[in-house]
Amino acid sequence: MPDVRPLDRFRSIKIKLGVLVAASVALASFITWVGLSQFHLGPSRTLPIAIALSLVVTQLLARGMTSPLREMTHAAGRMADGDYSQRVQATSNDEVGQLAEAFNTMSDDLEQADTFRRELVANVAHELRTPVTALQAQLENIVDGVSEPDPVTMQAALAQTERLGRLVTYLLDLSRLEAGDVPLQIEEVRLDDFLHEAADGAALVGSTKRLRFPVHVEPEDLSVQADPERLHQVVANLLHNAVRHSPPDDEVLLVASRVGTDVRIDVVDHGPGIAPEQRAHVFERFVRGNTPAITGQGSTGGTGLGLAIVRWAVDLHGGRIEVADGGPGCTMRVTLPGRPATPRARTA
Repeated sequence: MPDVRPLDRFRSIKIKLGVLVAASVALASFITWVGLSQFHLGPSRTLPIAIALSLVVTQLLARGMTSPLREMTHAAGRMADGDYSQRVQATSNDEVGQLAEAFNTMSDDLEQADTFRRELVANVAHELRTPVTALQAQLENIVDGVSEPDPVTMQAALAQTERLGRLVTYLLDLSRLEAGDVPLQIEEVRLDDFLHEAADGAALVGSTKRLRFPVHVEPEDLSVQADPERLHQVVANLLHNAVRHSPPDDEVLLVASRVGTDVRIDVVDHGPGIAPEQRAHVFERFVRGNTPAITGQGSTGGTGLGLAIVRWAVDLHGGRIEVADGGPGCTMRVTLPGRPATPRARTA
């Protein structure tokens, strides 16, 4: 039976029910009048015909009213089997139409979450396999006597182990941040000493590229109310990302300054940069794009988690992070409130 939806113009299910009842009663009355006055049929014939036709019209109109509910029932069954592509046709403006729109929004969210889950499993499996395979090959060579356990070989094995440790740490951090289980220990952080310490750590990572890490803080005694551990996590992630995408014999600049009541920290590199159309998505989880820097691969080994963790940590401080226009390369800009931050959790 086809769906007939002439009542979609009404904005309330109560009005639709009232119109449906009125139409049924009017049709039954009209048929009864025609049968009695025009065709001289008795009540025993007229009333059954009137009731039957009224029921047919009521069934047609009611079917159109409840069609989205049947579609939602069917779609919910498909979604229970893992198919999140189902959508409901929402043509009315009443409560059923609003429910259909909410159902479609929920379906979109579930489909996106399922896509994120699949990407997470695929990405993490890939990233874990690479260092595990390399580490296994190095250890097998040592056990078989092919390689000697000299400092160079053991250093390579240690590097793969550290890569595994970083990946596990970032996954745990992401889980804690999403759950809101990250209490902040707010204290005054003097940025000159803090950024020089972060630069020294990044210099070890970028030693093979012979990178330099100049630090400029204005004024020199500039400080911010923040959690030192979480703020170090933010800056270290951005520095590692910059190191990965910087050309050899170049520099990664750290600049801190006061802007009104806020404190701004810029991490500037001269790598390939991030295309303007991709900047709105760089801090989303598992995002991949044509620009290597978009994924945060420098800090997470390619899972796209590093910059997402940076965003959550900055949000916990009540600040914001963005890709700023700074000429060639990439400028990651962190803006923190000058007043003490109120710890808060951010949902995905």
